[in-house]
Amino acid sequence: MSEFFNDQTLSRKAMKAELLDAETELRLAYAWRDNRDEAALHRLINAYMRLAISMAAKFKRYGAPMGDLIQEAGLGLMKAADKFDPDRGVRFSTYAVWWIKASIQDYVMRNWSMVRTGSTSSQKSLFFNMRRVQARLEREASAEGKTLERHVLHAAIAQEIGVPLHDVQMMEGRLSGSDFSLNATQSSDEDGREWIDTLEDEGEAGSLLVEGKLDNAQLRQWLVTALSGLNDRERFIVRERKLRDESRTLESLGQELGLSKERVRQLEAAAFQKMRKSLETQSREVAHFLA
Repeated sequence: MSEFFNDQTLSRKAMKAELLDAETELRLAYAWRDNRDEAALHRLINAYMRLAISMAAKFKRYGAPMGDLIQEAGLGLMKAADKFDPDRGVRFSTYAVWWIKASIQDYVMRNWSMVRTGSTSSQKSLFFNMRRVQARLEREASAEGKTLERHVLHAAIAQEIGVPLHDVQMMEGRLSGSDFSLNATQSSDEDGREWIDTLEDEGEAGSLLVEGKLDNAQLRQWLVTALSGLNDRERFIVRERKLRDESRTLESLGQELGLSKERVRQLEAAAFQKMRKSLETQSREVAHFLA
């Protein structure tokens, strides 16, 4: 069947296809459902392809290529044929209309924007009806000499179509303009800045990152100065106890230095006291480091 839909003469062939009476249509539907008779399916699809093309033409205003719309309409028609139950007593054309329309609408919405427009029933209803309802409401208001405020108009559209107000507001933004590349250069920017450069970083603000780096650099300098006031043994103890990823125990340091655990603790306390005084002299804000 794909060759049928890719045929460049599809429209002409569809217009020349036979018109099925109810009895023939029913017989073909049974042949496909019960026996998977592909010839019956092909004949059924051919007969109603003009219906699919007619419906596809109604969606040309959304900017999609007519050939693509016809192909989607054909796919919807095939889905209808596959799911049609002739026992329900409904004409195939009546049943097929819903599947054809749904297939075309899904295609239009998928290709309207790189940003997904929406897939819920209320979003789909808004996408295909919002502009029409909005135009009618504005005409009616104009006839009465009124101008609808944006929020009033949105509320009226939501009530008319039967959808949430926030969906109307969202769809208004989606339909208000087309996509453009974030790497496009701003026409008003002499330096060639791209639009992506104007987006706010959702991470930590740049100013905070810079301030943090400066603060850390200053803290390191204060610590270096404080450490320089210690003797070699005191610096070794402080480094091993405070400046390593895994702090060493007093006992392990005592074994290495040939001192008792209590003596190492006393030397550590004395070293911390010297550093605290140095840090308080430089900045009271970092004196808590040795608290």
